[in-house]
Amino acid sequence: MRRGWTLKTQARLWILAGFAIGLGAAVLWLQSTRAWEQYLQRSQMAGVLLYQSLQSTAPLPEGLAVLANPQPSSGQEGEAAPHKRPVVQGGGIVTEISIQAGSEQGSNRGPNQGPGLGTVLRLMIVSDRLRYAVADLVTAPQQTAAQQLGAVTQLLARHCSDPEVFAQYGDRGWVRIEGTQYWGCQAAPTDLRLLAAVLAAVGLAIVLSQSAETSASFGVFARLLRQPRVLGGPDSYASPGPAELQEVVSAVNDHLAGARAQIEKRATVLSGVSHDLGTPATRLRLRAALIQDPSLRHKLEADIDGMTGMIESVLTYTRSELSLEVPRQISLTALVEALVADYQDLDRPVSYQRREPEVVQGGQSLFSARAGQGALPDARRVLVTARPILLQRALTNLVDNALKYGRRAVVRLEADSQRALITVEDEGSELTVADIEEVLAPFQRGANSSAIDGFGLGLTIVATVAEQHGGALRFEQGRQGLRAQLEIPRH
Repeated sequence: MRRGWTLKTQARLWILAGFAIGLGAAVLWLQSTRAWEQYLQRSQMAGVLLYQSLQSTAPLPEGLAVLANPQPSSGQEGEAAPHKRPVVQGGGIVTEISIQAGSEQGSNRGPNQGPGLGTVLRLMIVSDRLRYAVADLVTAPQQTAAQQLGAVTQLLARHCSDPEVFAQYGDRGWVRIEGTQYWGCQAAPTDLRLLAAVLAAVGLAIVLSQSAETSASFGVFARLLRQPRVLGGPDSYASPGPAELQEVVSAVNDHLAGARAQIEKRATVLSGVSHDLGTPATRLRLRAALIQDPSLRHKLEADIDGMTGMIESVLTYTRSELSLEVPRQISLTALVEALVADYQDLDRPVSYQRREPEVVQGGQSLFSARAGQGALPDARRVLVTARPILLQRALTNLVDNALKYGRRAVVRLEADSQRALITVEDEGSELTVADIEEVLAPFQRGANSSAIDGFGLGLTIVATVAEQHGGALRFEQGRQGLRAQLEIPRH
């Protein structure tokens, strides 16, 4: 048997793999988060420097430019060209912001110069995708106007929309701010946090699936052991999995091999005993024939028959446990009919109750308003995979028990796509369902069996044969007497 990795080795490998995947995901997440923080800080600093440049014509940082407004809006002929509002083309969405020096509010709408306050910086942000939620900006009470503009440019950098930004500081004219290197879509770093989350989820899924597969291999083998050993079942088991599971499978196979060897040895011993007793039994029969007293001779012959019959019954039960017969596909209908015919040839009260033909409801015809009916032919055969000799012995034991304890036997055969059910019902006996279930053990006989021949192994053999075929033997109270049901799966 090929050995697999041990659970300890697998656990170490998957722990290392999970740790490596988790570490990689964490590194990607941290690097992406750090890149975004640096990008947002850079855009915020650009806003602070932009305000200082608008306020005192200080030099702008590289990548940031202040351009004159080339397209004033129409309908404002009374204003000078630089003071006219920019033209919004193409149905863009406009977000207006007012920042006032010396104000304690982060956003304020009012005149260019408030009484007792600083100069007002007016902003127009034109975007074709969204309206910026400037009301959600968190500002400190002592935040300066430059810091407020830095918060606005940081807000622009958070969203990929490539907006057009226009500004008017105090009474100066409107200018256009070019800063795509600070808040444009191309300037934003690649966000790898989603990739990191997916990588971590995939790593976790792989580890969980492998652990579930390892535990499932033990569960599958446990279910195999719980299943009855039916026809065509394996003589030994094999299950993929870790080395520990392979050790368990090997131990179970060794145990099964030892049990089979013991049963075969027992059958060999019993067969030898039965053969060896044949010669002295024959001599006893010959010597018993010389006895002049008929009553004594009859008793002695009966004891000899009982002794040899008991040995043959034990040998039959042991052979049924060995399952030496090769299973094949047979017609269960033909087997049951032939068995009943054999009893009827011997003038025994055994009958076969055929199934009622199935009636199929038809449709209405053009010439009749009534729907037609038709019966399916009863020529269908119930095919099963079974050991015919053992199955015939089991059915014979059921019929014999019905004749011994219930005087008559009625045999029925029912089947569907999954199972076949053979029912043997007697005419009425003193045994109940509880009583008959107690005599399923070897050498157990009914309370009213003192005057009936037998050794108490008939129903035990039937139950063993049913288990070998993957079925079961049940008893229930019928209309007239006790009903035995032998169920066999059709596989």
